[in-house]
Amino acid sequence: MEIIERKDNPLLNRVEIEFVWNHQGSPTPTRKEMVEAAAKSEPNGKKELTYIKNVRTVYGKGRTEGLALVYASVDAASIEPDYVSARHKDLFGSTDGESAE
Repeated sequence: MEIIERKDNPLLNRVEIEFVWNHQGSPTPTRKEMVEAAAKSEPNGKKELTYIKNVRTVYGKGRTEGLALVYASVDAASIEPDYVSARHKDLFGSTDGESAE
């Protein structure tokens, strides 16, 4: 994963990361793989508080672009719509008591 732009958004208590993932000759990365890579790219980033949006794969080029939102807390992440939160929880199962430290 290559980070194109990183922006702090203190108002929403998150970091917004625009990324490109070159995967020539390999399948498109899964949402779970994208979440894990984005969380690792941020100090103190937790996969449970990382959301992937606006994913688009360039047909025939092996290139995926997207936006990762890495929240600082559960309260900050609560602004995500319910359907996005539900989709995210499906990736990692129940992670309510799990720590990513």
